[in-house]
Amino acid sequence: MFRTVGDQPSLFESVLPQELLRLPAELERVDGLLDDPAFFAPFVPYFDPRIGRPSTPMETYLRLMFLKFRYRLGYESLCREVSDSFTWRRFCRIPLDGSVPHPTTLMKLTTRCGAAAVVGLNEALLAKATEAKVLRTTTLRADTTVVPSNVSYPTDSGLLAKAIRRIAVTGKRIQAAGGATRTTVRDRSRAAGKRAHSIGFKLRSRSAAGRDEALAAVRRTTGELADLAETAATDAERLLTNAKHALRRARAKATARKAQGEHDGAAGRRRGRLARAIDDLEDLVTATRQITAQTRQRLAGQTPDGATRRVSLHDPDARPIAKGRLGKPVEFGHKTQ
Repeated sequence: MFRTVGDQPSLFESVLPQELLRLPAELERVDGLLDDPAFFAPFVPYFDPRIGRPSTPMETYLRLMFLKFRYRLGYESLCREVSDSFTWRRFCRIPLDGSVPHPTTLMKLTTRCGAAAVVGLNEALLAKATEAKVLRTTTLRADTTVVPSNVSYPTDSGLLAKAIRRIAVTGKRIQAAGGATRTTVRDRSRAAGKRAHSIGFKLRSRSAAGRDEALAAVRRTTGELADLAETAATDAERLLTNAKHALRRARAKATARKAQGEHDGAAGRRRGRLARAIDDLEDLVTATRQITAQTRQRLAGQTPDGATRRVSLHDPDARPIAKGRLGKPVEFGHKTQ
């Protein structure tokens, strides 16, 4: 259960003189800064708000981590020093009659939240410093270049035709390896190739009227290719289901034969080929669904988001990058600094 603040100070602390309650100047400034609830937000995703054992209060954890890195202490040294120091106890919001968190508790909290929480804390700190005008932020201009991927110029029709062809080839690999041999797999490569080639033929028209008709025909043909790709992906999913059943049966049979002291190397190699083909087809179906969705989006008059757009079947991380060059206004690859 997520806790942001700890227990109230004990009654004994209320009768102590103010000289003992006063923090050093540095710790007092840090204490006031860490009172902002924005510093608790990065830890919220890692805890349930209502269920479970109460966590270490985040206000205590943050202050303990500040002392750890400020004075370069280990977890055990930190807990020992905080236990022996009245000032550090006050700073960490630990009552005099309360117990300091165990070193392993702090280690587990740090491992659980990880680097993402640190990034969130840094962003909250920068936002607070900018708001208080302690820090002036400016725009940084970085010189970047494009590392091109080994891909041909990606078009919606070309990607769809390649996806349909590769689904057919990978399906044959699965059946050749002994998976889903009785499942009917229709090869739609020829139909997809005809439609993809017809697009190039229609775009050769030079007249204005003919070009308008050609563009309408291209949109219609691209929609037909998207339909073919969706059908091929659906057939591939059915093939995958049956192939996985066959792979499980083959592995169970191999386990039983191994228990009897028998070993069949050829069958093991077939299982390996089948497992690799299944993995390839799963990735291919996911890519086909994504390409089909972005094609539908283009046909509806919308531009897909370049940060997530798929431009290659074999390089899922390649992206369209517009650098403004005259010869290559848009390049396809990876951006580096």
